[in-house]
Amino acid sequence: MKEFWNNRYKIKDSAYGYEPNEFFKEELTKLKSGKILLPAEGEGRNAIFAATLGWEVSAFDMSEQGKIKAEKLAGQHGVSIDYAVGEFEACEYSKEHFDAIGLIYAHFTAETKSKYHKTLDGYLRKGGIIIFEAFSKSNLALNAKKTNSNGPKDIDALFSMDELKNDFHNYDILELQEVEVPLNEGIYHKGVSAILRFVGRKK
Repeated sequence: MKEFWNNRYKIKDSAYGYEPNEFFKEELTKLKSGKILLPAEGEGRNAIFAATLGWEVSAFDMSEQGKIKAEKLAGQHGVSIDYAVGEFEACEYSKEHFDAIGLIYAHFTAETKSKYHKTLDGYLRKGGIIIFEAFSKSNLALNAKKTNSNGPKDIDALFSMDELKNDFHNYDILELQEVEVPLNEGIYHKGVSAILRFVGRKK
């Protein structure tokens, strides 16, 4: 997978656009700035946006090419971020260190996604916020109808509301909805897609 993401991010253009995800942008601007973690951050569009709002940003991804492009984008915006490269298990942070976590299209394997969510929960302080947007299991049907070619093709790597409720059972649900939206994020997020949006506050 590391080679896959390095190849995707080494292209000259941006794979997923230079602007932050709209849902992430909308929700983050409601919060007082603090410390935020962005797993699977790729080329850094959301991390850089958070930094421009005054957040202390930590991010990680398995792709060195993603980090190179993220740091270049940070320089263009006059901000800095702490960007680590490595597999999920190798990127360790202090317990209850962060005020917010942004999970924006952070898709993991069926065997690891709930485990990773539990790990991330440990990094978030009580009262902290998770902002989540990713493809739902319903997106495969839209793939088949050719409305998009977005996201994982393995249904077990996609998300359901019940999975999110289970993984984040110790959260007050501020928002949880499944919607179909026309994505227009860079080269690889285009077309009407089925996504889940979740905002939760840790109890």
